[in-house]
Amino acid sequence: MGVTTVRLQQEVEEGLEALAYKLDRSKGWVINQAIAEYLERQELEQSRWQETLAAMEAVAQGKIVPADEVHDWLRSWGGDDERDPPKIGE
Repeated sequence: MGVTTVRLQQEVEEGLEALAYKLDRSKGWVINQAIAEYLERQELEQSRWQETLAAMEAVAQGKIVPADEVHDWLRSWGGDDERDPPKIGE
């Protein structure tokens, strides 16, 4: 396990100490949890951003499903004649 020194603003340090005390955990444990959650969120955001860029490129290339086809498909949900999802270019 590595060691990193971080300078915290006084109010952050006070909040950290209070939370560590409340949870009956060390400040190091709270910091590790917070950073792990932050990194996970950042990874998810980056993944979603890449998916957004790919979707925008697909739209720019005309790879779309018309809205009326999507709406017809959604209206069929739960019925005896439920449709398969529409495909690009149908």
